[in-house]
Amino acid sequence: MHSMPRSADPAAPPIQPARPLGRSLPWLLLAGGAIGLVAAFVLTIEKFTLAIDPTYSPSCSINPVLNCGSVMDTPQAAAFGFPNSLIGIAGFAVVTSIGAAMLAGAVFARWFWAATQFGITAAMIFVHWLIVQSAYEIGALCPYCMAVWAVTVPIFWYVTVRNLDLAVRSPGPRRLVDWLIRNHSIPVTVWFLALITLIAQRFWSYWSTLL
Repeated sequence: MHSMPRSADPAAPPIQPARPLGRSLPWLLLAGGAIGLVAAFVLTIEKFTLAIDPTYSPSCSINPVLNCGSVMDTPQAAAFGFPNSLIGIAGFAVVTSIGAAMLAGAVFARWFWAATQFGITAAMIFVHWLIVQSAYEIGALCPYCMAVWAVTVPIFWYVTVRNLDLAVRSPGPRRLVDWLIRNHSIPVTVWFLALITLIAQRFWSYWSTLL
């Protein structure tokens, strides 16, 4: 006699959906962390070189808008009293290590993922503060900083969705999490489009001269 399928038992817990980027999350952390690490490292070298030689023109100073030199020479570039890029080096080194460890088969405890969530949430907030400062206070954009922005958001989003998927069990919130899982690429796409729109609108007076 065949036993009743587990999913047919009303008392059985619902079958969990496939997690977004289940196998790809480690690669995302590894690649995103590596990109952010390289960008932060190069930015640190450029910052120190500029400090030694004020006449030095950073490699990422391309035009009046895409100009690392203008950004480096501001209080916002050292929000905590030292170059922000040093925070990036430390943070992205950790993210890269997590991705590599996961690919090697490591399984982390809940407290570790909670600590990771706290760290990337702080990074997400800091990145958006820097975006506002760059666009509306400094009036210039740093290409290396923008690379950091571009990898921080997907890392934050997919780690957050991964943690929600494992933590949320109540029926109401679970439906929302399931919707986020099914449509996981939408928030990231909307964010990138919003950032592009913001940059285009904020610096349109310059971009229009290139047309």
